Amino acid sequence: MSRVLIVGSNRGIGLELTRQLAARGDEVLAACRKPSPELLALGVEVIEGVDVREDAGVTRLLEAIGERDLDLAVVVAGVLTRVDLDDLDFDVMRAQFEVNALGPLRVAAALRPRLSRGSKLALITSRMGSLADNTSGGHYGYRMSKAALNMAGRSLSVDLRADDVTVLLLHPGFVRTEMTGHQGLIDVSESAAGLLERIHALGLEETGSFWHESGERLEF
Repeated sequence: MSRVLIVGSNRGIGLELTRQLAARGDEVLAACRKPSPELLALGVEVIEGVDVREDAGVTRLLEAIGERDLDLAVVVAGVLTRVDLDDLDFDVMRAQFEVNALGPLRVAAALRPRLSRGSKLALITSRMGSLADNTSGGHYGYRMSKAALNMAGRSLSVDLRADDVTVLLLHPGFVRTEMTGHQGLIDVSESAAGLLERIHALGLEETGSFWHESGERLEF
């Protein structure tokens, strides 16, 4: 049995990851700002009041974890708001950077003492943050914040390698969730299952790499 932390577990992909891991018999710590009824119904340990935008939220998370070491930490928390060239709302863009890029880095840095040797840190990013994959433009805040997260993940993979911690950057696919307005190509259960397959299959040799949940290696 592994001890797993899911940050951003109250809905969507985070909720489904929590559900599938709990069903496998893992010890799941489910962190979120405010738990949903669906999360509470899973019977896992819920850590609420965790806002990745704030140091106080991460401090609350560390206090709840205590001295327990983690085998896996998955940071799912994210926000998507469309910002295009004809309507550049820089406040909205900054808000996406706070959640999508700075938040996961804040969490990862704080968790370092709790990531045991051989553990894994999975950052749920998006291929919309890939420079190589951007052929359609737009979505400035989301694309830029996810590109920043990808860079943070690469740096983390270098800095944590000596600790024998694998850092993975994972694209969940175009998933039918509340974030996407329930539009997409795959259901959340398929996405979560694919993400867990990648996390299980990839190790220190692949640290710092970028993967689609389907198994395709992606370009930055």
